Amino acid sequence: MLFLYNILLIFASQVVKILALFNTKMKLFVDGRKEVFSILQSNIHPKDKSIWFHAASLGEYEQGLPVIEKIKTQYPNHKIVLTFFSPSGYEVRKSNSIADVTIYLPLDTKSNAKKFIKAVQPEMVFFIKYEYWPNYLNELKKLKIKTYLISGVFREKQAFFKWHGRFYRKALTAFDYFFVQNEGSKKLLNNIGFYNVKISGDTRFDRVVAILEKDNSLDFIENFKNNKTTIVIGSSWPKDDNLLVNYINNASLDLKFIIAPHNIHKSEIITLQSLIKKETVLFSEKEKHNLADFQVFIIDTIGILTKIYSYADIAYVGGGFGNPGVHNILEPATFGVPVVIGPNYSHFAEATALVHQGGGTTISNQNELNEAFHNLIFNEDERHEKGHICATFVQMNKGATDVILKHIFENQ
Repeated sequence: MLFLYNILLIFASQVVKILALFNTKMKLFVDGRKEVFSILQSNIHPKDKSIWFHAASLGEYEQGLPVIEKIKTQYPNHKIVLTFFSPSGYEVRKSNSIADVTIYLPLDTKSNAKKFIKAVQPEMVFFIKYEYWPNYLNELKKLKIKTYLISGVFREKQAFFKWHGRFYRKALTAFDYFFVQNEGSKKLLNNIGFYNVKISGDTRFDRVVAILEKDNSLDFIENFKNNKTTIVIGSSWPKDDNLLVNYINNASLDLKFIIAPHNIHKSEIITLQSLIKKETVLFSEKEKHNLADFQVFIIDTIGILTKIYSYADIAYVGGGFGNPGVHNILEPATFGVPVVIGPNYSHFAEATALVHQGGGTTISNQNELNEAFHNLIFNEDERHEKGHICATFVQMNKGATDVILKHIFENQ
């Protein structure tokens, strides 16, 4: 099976190179990996000690950040190597200040795995949430390098738990310990013979709780809001925008809207702006205008959405009309902001729990969106109650980072 996997991987690597000729994201995926080993050679020297963290994309990076920060504090003389698989993670966080080296993870070939691990020479390795690359894991196991999965989630439909999953189950033997989010994941691993498992919870809660301790002020948002009820729309996709734009175009002038789309390509921003009939201003043009004069503020940049949520009276988090589903609802929730989301959220335990507890509201059509916003705008008691549920939910679920690190430090 490993032989077949390696053959398919070689084939896929060639297909990706062809796709890169026509697709910007694939081009970043391919070009970004060309300099990986030269970057490592320049930054990791033979006497260096390092700790390697791998995140599939941006969400996993944010999820693992509390652990990275604590590990960096505990091991100040080690270099932190951070890898991404996806351009959507690497391109946004390639200039982060937490890691000493931030690079793409080379494709999971046998030669890449050996060469990469030899170059990084990690003492410990952390995979965040998922991504199980057999050749990397096999090499880590062979070299007896401590390897951990943090904030892991397992589902019954995964190959590990199928009759044909022996090859994938073997890859899991590389992990010294699994720190999983829930009881279901622990039971699934136990059922296939893995008992080195602890329910730690989700480190994303620690990440968003830490946000409260930072300076989240943005003067230009304060000016735009102008003491009016404000709905912040985060990470929206076109299917979200179809409903939201219709609501905005019929909304009262007393409401303000801030939209931070998932895709900020210029053509997409122009299209979104053209559909909105209210007075609209872009982040990129904010210096030219008195922001208080506008009703809609489109954020055509990245990296400030979390701070913007602190100004929200109501948050709509996008992605819930697509696959796999809704984006991060914990960022607005930590500020005590009630959250509205689309119907596809069942793969996300935090969204499911928050909806069940009443802090989150789900909608699947225009009428439901209109009703949800209407209730939250005009019923302040309900708005504050849902916001309180959100903030309490986040606070009650923090602590995963401490569970993970306590176990690791006690078992060194």
